[in-house]
Amino acid sequence: MSAKHLLEVKNLTVRYDKAVILNGVSLNVSEGEFVGLVGPNGAGKSTLLRAISGLVGFEAHAKRGTAGEIVLEGEVVFQGQRIDTLPAHEIRMRGLVLCPERRRPFRELTVLENLMAGAYLSKNTAETQRRLEHCYALFPRLKERSGQVAGTLSGGEQQMLATARALMFEAKLLAIDEPSLGLAPRIREELFSAIRKIHEEGVPVLLVEQEVGQVFRMADRNYVLSQGRIVAQGTAQALMADETLRAGYLGL
Repeated sequence: MSAKHLLEVKNLTVRYDKAVILNGVSLNVSEGEFVGLVGPNGAGKSTLLRAISGLVGFEAHAKRGTAGEIVLEGEVVFQGQRIDTLPAHEIRMRGLVLCPERRRPFRELTVLENLMAGAYLSKNTAETQRRLEHCYALFPRLKERSGQVAGTLSGGEQQMLATARALMFEAKLLAIDEPSLGLAPRIREELFSAIRKIHEEGVPVLLVEQEVGQVFRMADRNYVLSQGRIVAQGTAQALMADETLRAGYLGL
């Protein structure tokens, strides 16, 4: 593995029974990079993030030898160490943090309680408080609503909360899945602005997003995933120059 690669995915395949969701996917993210992952609905983008973060491995172990068996093959290397055999909580402890799609806050808890739940693995009270203040600086609305029950927040506020909760434990790589899904344009821009700032502050980002144009404006490099395979990769300029790619996979 190249020393500069923070994350390297090698020939990753995920099968649910006989259905192949990912088929020999390889990608990498280097220190300091912002990498975009785009492609049509059903391409396997969310499955890839779940596999990288240990959730598919957990499901595969739970269903081994049963109906609906999940099989994961290939390697995921993070900071020079294989992590594809580790449980999700150990992967998070190493700093690979997933912000999943559909937001999923703890609806009965307050905003503050949700954020503190994101830091449950931390034993450093002062660092936890520092991260809380950092999240409030990134998302001032959350500070205003710190005592509000999360289930009563708007969709955009819930996505802000999900992103902030992911940052409450030190992220060495932040993987974000479809953050703008279902949000109004103004809220999307506010959220993307915060994600850009997170990256500018030194956190590498791997972003899955349907808003291809937005991803291309933010990312250093991009991968295009279709039917479980990487069909193209490169800078936004290089990918946009390919008319077949634009029409067939990017919807541009």
